Amino acid sequence: MRILDTDVMIDILSKYVPAKEWLVSLGEEELYIPGFVVMELMQGCRNKREIEGLRKELGRYWTFWPTYADCDRALKDFAQGYLSHGLGIMDALIGQCAVGLDAPLCTFNVKHFKAIGGLTIEQPYSRKVGHE
Repeated sequence: MRILDTDVMIDILSKYVPAKEWLVSLGEEELYIPGFVVMELMQGCRNKREIEGLRKELGRYWTFWPTYADCDRALKDFAQGYLSHGLGIMDALIGQCAVGLDAPLCTFNVKHFKAIGGLTIEQPYSRKVGHE
């Protein structure tokens, strides 16, 4: 089981070759996306047709929401990491979802997520310099 962050999902959805190859290498492994990631992806859509297409593309992934305990830990992390690491509200919630499931978070946003204790961060493939 792996949790996918928004940046990794954008690479997958845009058919970035290293992301596609990594995804294929996982075989049947269960991949989870926090509902907040789905909402961030929807923010990038320009119309209803794109939102419907996105929802169809996300059909192979499990979507989930944080528990009360995840939210409580996210609040503590946010209070400690906002100023020191630039930890955002959504990142605190996404990171604690992964902690709550005891699963690695696949992301390239290491700077912000370092503020979350107990989180395993995985950079799943190589990115070209300037690719974001």
